[in-house]
Amino acid sequence: MTTLSQTFEPLGLSQIHDTAARRAADGWRYVQILAVNTEDGVDLVYSFMKDGLLENLTVAGVKEADEVPSITDLFLEAFVCENEIHDLYGVTIRDIAIDFGGMFYQLSQKAPMTVVSPEQLAAREKAKKIAAAKAAKAAKEAAAKTAAAAPATLAGPTEEEIQAKIAGLDPDKAAKVRAAMEAKAKKAAAQASEVAPTAPAPAGPTEEEIQAKIAGLDPEKAAKVRAALEAKARKAAKTEGKGE
Repeated sequence: MTTLSQTFEPLGLSQIHDTAARRAADGWRYVQILAVNTEDGVDLVYSFMKDGLLENLTVAGVKEADEVPSITDLFLEAFVCENEIHDLYGVTIRDIAIDFGGMFYQLSQKAPMTVVSPEQLAAREKAKKIAAAKAAKAAKEAAAKTAAAAPATLAGPTEEEIQAKIAGLDPDKAAKVRAAMEAKAKKAAAQASEVAPTAPAPAGPTEEEIQAKIAGLDPEKAAKVRAALEAKARKAAKTEGKGE
């Protein structure tokens, strides 16, 4: 009994025809071409089978302006999928052996499978806003870490470092080296105290964070949430001002 297995590999747009030609020459069987609408375009998955292995080759993000070469000169049966993909997804496929010229289906709307519903659009916008808020939060945390690390980078030598420097020196020279290193430490501490306040953390939620919170809410509720978050931001700013 033959064991069935499958693989998934990427495929470049320019490699479609040559790859199909090699599969035909090697005795592979054409299975299908699957189309999937994505935010980056239409993904085309070419599937071939031989000896129980199903090979899936994905051409990602095909744009409306791209031209996809037909493989019907190698696998005539592919004309069905190629005409469907042209009519339903608006993908331009050139040199189809049996080309219906956009009339394979009688459609009331062009490329209906690429139409995004209001719900899908709202979900995508929400995902983008959440991603933006996460990126802003990560940048905020990175800035805070940098500010926190600044005093350490400016700090002078520790007592252990001073001891290591003066070990083996005569008392007079050791005293001079210690005095110089301690003076350097005091100078570094003074510089650190000046640098630390220059990178305060932003008070309250950012606009990106607010957008992420209200994404997908009805207008009335979104307005209330925004008002509450802005009030919180003003309160945080006022508190920070008193602290200074």
